[in-house]
Amino acid sequence: MDYAATRGRAQGAASFNLWRGTVAGASASLVGIGLARFAYTPLLPAIIGAHWFDASSAAYLGAANLGGYLAGALAAHALATRFPAATVLRAMMALVTLAFVACALPVSFLWFFLWRLASGVSGGVLMVMAAPTILAHVPPSRRGFTSGAIFTGIGLGIAASGTLVPLLLHQGLAQTWLGLAAVSLLLTIVAWNGWPHEEPAAPASTATHAHHTTHKTQPVRGLRALYAGYGLNAVGLVPHMIFLVDYVARGLGKGVDGGAQYWVLYGLGAMVGPLVSGHLADRAGFARALRIAYGVQIVAVALPLLGLGPVPLMASSVVMGAFAPGIVPIVLGRVNEMLAHHPAAQKGAWSRATTSFAVMQAVAAYGLSFLFSRTGGGYAMLFAIGAAALVLALVLDLIVAARAK
Repeated sequence: MDYAATRGRAQGAASFNLWRGTVAGASASLVGIGLARFAYTPLLPAIIGAHWFDASSAAYLGAANLGGYLAGALAAHALATRFPAATVLRAMMALVTLAFVACALPVSFLWFFLWRLASGVSGGVLMVMAAPTILAHVPPSRRGFTSGAIFTGIGLGIAASGTLVPLLLHQGLAQTWLGLAAVSLLLTIVAWNGWPHEEPAAPASTATHAHHTTHKTQPVRGLRALYAGYGLNAVGLVPHMIFLVDYVARGLGKGVDGGAQYWVLYGLGAMVGPLVSGHLADRAGFARALRIAYGVQIVAVALPLLGLGPVPLMASSVVMGAFAPGIVPIVLGRVNEMLAHHPAAQKGAWSRATTSFAVMQAVAAYGLSFLFSRTGGGYAMLFAIGAAALVLALVLDLIVAARAK
């Protein structure tokens, strides 16, 4: 019986194609985050201009996706324990596709809100489940690069938000939503058979159990610090993610076209960021890569405060664009590294990390917007808060590392 079980696991591992799995994971992040979230930004003026909804209602519809993302991140662990991962992932990608089709019909505010909420839920579930499902079958030495390739889908979505959507809008607003649905459906089909059908066998031995018992406190303390640091990193990303274009266009007087040029640079950074950060993690280790990421982002967020001219600001745009998706594979790898002896706990920990990021990102987005409006356009304050959050994340990580020695 033991021989048959071992043989079955070996056949299951052999049947999983790493390249196809990576493509499936990248397709999931592209559909669930890249398109479902970021494609709405360039659609917003068109929705208002076509009188589908007024400006305030359209803004609430954008927030619906963020709220759904948080709900999906919270629900993902429960779904993973009740249903096969491949089934959940296929269903979530299909739900995003259906939501795009539904949004082509502006039946009512409630109709649109519910479908934007549904697409956010799907994005949260896909973010939590897709990469860990693939990485569980990847050798540790290749996990950094593989996770980077998976999350490149987010960067591609950011880039597509500035290229594909404007092209589709020439055909009409409803046609744009249907075009996004077609792209989502194609990627869902591509990913359909790329998911592994079985969970890898978890190691079970007396030695492992003893290690778990002896070192239980340290991983818990480290994970809490990691969740907090990841949330603070979300705060650090918000100034560029929301205010970069407006800062260049109005704050520096470069106009809308000037702001759009810096958003293109942000998107280019987002496309390569996960691959670069994944490669860095493979070379330096996830713990060191995380500290490097914090340090580089501190400099990049602070650069607009120094007023050094366009070249440093361009570098700042590229770097922060790169880390918008690029921080994700580093933190995921760090979670898995800290729970290497407890693989069953990895998905739950990643869900909590994603929730921390989602909550802090939403709080920062609304909080900084409120401060910005109350101060009459204080851009410097926004970047200063972002840099301070990243400094706090780095200090917290260093303190925990020092206590662990």
